[in-house]
Amino acid sequence: MQENEQESARLYLVDDQVLVRAALRSMLSQLEGIVVIGDSGDARHAIEEVATLRPDVILLDIAMPGLSGIDAVAPLRAASPTSRVIMLTHHEGGAIVEQALRAGAQGYLTKDSDPAEVRIAVRAVADGRTYLTPRVADSVVRRAAQTRSETLAGDRTAEVETSTTLGALTPREREVFQLLALGRSNKEVARELGVRLGTVKKHRENLQRKLDCHSPARLSLLAIREGLLDA
Repeated sequence: MQENEQESARLYLVDDQVLVRAALRSMLSQLEGIVVIGDSGDARHAIEEVATLRPDVILLDIAMPGLSGIDAVAPLRAASPTSRVIMLTHHEGGAIVEQALRAGAQGYLTKDSDPAEVRIAVRAVADGRTYLTPRVADSVVRRAAQTRSETLAGDRTAEVETSTTLGALTPREREVFQLLALGRSNKEVARELGVRLGTVKKHRENLQRKLDCHSPARLSLLAIREGLLDA
């Protein structure tokens, strides 16, 4: 069957920035073969809607307050097992791409991808294939080769160690990490997540130990570098 005879891919968009989301929805709606069936600025709300709408493809921002795009992949796919996920972000570093793929994403685009590439990516992922923008594909291959070489040599670099440490954080620890990196106080984090103050303090202690970051400034720098927050 020719592509123009295929059914349009039903797409759901998740991005916390209102203007960016509106612009993306407008652009996507003009692409042949794609129908935007919903959007949200909050990952948790998106999980609820996706369970009902069952889109073919979910276009998901990574750097969002609260539940990050990385941590939203698994619950989104659990809510709609037939949906496939494309990450959409400013970040091109190999570490964050690896985290996204390990989380279960099938595609990765940067926010400066042109509409033609977005259409190709959505169609590919909707058809069951994987799509990595060329902007990140080379870095992923190089990073994989470097990691393998370092592992065989018994030498792990600081960057690899940091990536592994971030990968070891629980989803709740990652949420707390993001909010602290945004400058929230312990009380504000507790209120926003609906947990006890003592629980936040314990998470904070665990984060400081695991990440070796003992100030809000260092937390923010690490979060930006690893793609959990936008610079």
